[in-house]
Amino acid sequence: MSAVPISDATGPDVSSLKRKRNPKAGLLTTLTWILALGFFFPVLWMVLQAFKKETDAATDPPTFFFSPTLEQFKGVFDAGIGTPLLNSVFATVVSTLFVLLLGVPAAFALSLRPVRKTSDALFFFLSTKMLPIVAAIIPLYVIVGKIGMLDNVWTLVILYTAMNLPIAVWMMRSFFLEVPGELLEAASIDGASLWTSVREVILPLISPGIAATALICVIFSWNEFFFAVNMTAVDGQTMPVFLTSFMSGQGLYWAQLSAASVLAALPVVLAGWVAQNKLVRGLSFGAIK
Repeated sequence: MSAVPISDATGPDVSSLKRKRNPKAGLLTTLTWILALGFFFPVLWMVLQAFKKETDAATDPPTFFFSPTLEQFKGVFDAGIGTPLLNSVFATVVSTLFVLLLGVPAAFALSLRPVRKTSDALFFFLSTKMLPIVAAIIPLYVIVGKIGMLDNVWTLVILYTAMNLPIAVWMMRSFFLEVPGELLEAASIDGASLWTSVREVILPLISPGIAATALICVIFSWNEFFFAVNMTAVDGQTMPVFLTSFMSGQGLYWAQLSAASVLAALPVVLAGWVAQNKLVRGLSFGAIK
């Protein structure tokens, strides 16, 4: 008795179906890799430029084979990167903490414990992002100058908090809406207070969303340039403003600028790498319906 082929007994051969789908899947994978490399190439080129000498960085056509050197990084540290780096870290971390301290209660009040006219409050938060920053810079500059806060990193902390708070409230509200209201009711039946219910039940559930919100606020604050360049000079200077010092009337110092850019991007890249799991979970958990 001859054996019945698996393909005849169970339908079409699985391996043949895979072979038919492979060309399209392979083409899609190739296009994806090409796009990914296209987006990543400027970053790779910046890193390569940072390890070149200025003569190699300014060649046309570009130099791909060179002797790596740390000379440009030494020049960046000699140029005084310490103060701008500390200012950026301080303004970013403190403003993000303020955003979370103010945004979490606001988002909770607009979701699981909605207040009257919630839509009006949400529209108010959103409307603060409709005014272009350039339209508000002159009155802000005058006010900051009158109170003696120009070239002060605390000015940036206040401005970054105001800049990121509306975004944080909208994001965290969507995370809170994903939490079933029955959890609060069950906790209250068990005798837990509102604060205990939020601390022990709600916040652990939405911790990935809070981490995602915090990381986005960190990125926005770290990369902010317009407020920093107009409100600071020397003492309150941040990393984005510091990078402009490598562009002078004598020309562009490509290698040193690339080295400074690598150092400026490294903290955010490391923060994103450390929090990548919570970031993905948070963005998928808080998807707006």
